[in-house]
Amino acid sequence: RVQLKESGGGSVQSGGSLTLSCVASGYTYMQYYMAWFRQAAGKEREWVSCITWNGGRQFYADSVKGRFAISRDNAKATLYLQMDSLKPEDTAMYYCAARSAAYRACSVSSSEYTYWGQGTQVTVSS
Repeated sequence: RVQLKESGGGSVQSGGSLTLSCVASGYTYMQYYMAWFRQAAGKEREWVSCITWNGGRQFYADSVKGRFAISRDNAKATLYLQMDSLKPEDTAMYYCAARSAAYRACSVSSSEYTYWGQGTQVTVSS
């Protein structure tokens, strides 16, 4: 059974930092591209970042570029999102997602990811 489990969310003040983790199990983790999405209350799910299967390339939404850093440890089947200089507009539920590396590309579309975690809440106060 495939499982993705996020952790590391919480409440911070504007300008603060958080590191999210996503532990994968039940499938061959390194054969998948991994991504972070987020969904604020009343809004659609938004792509945040993606990383290739070997961690060699990372991609970011313009809204988080320069502030967030995605990484992965294939030996631990774990995905990370280091979030610095957090802003109130970063407040959302954050989800990790997996997409087969057979596609050989990241995607910003949530419909193109096969596996999802339950999410972890990030709240940034001003």
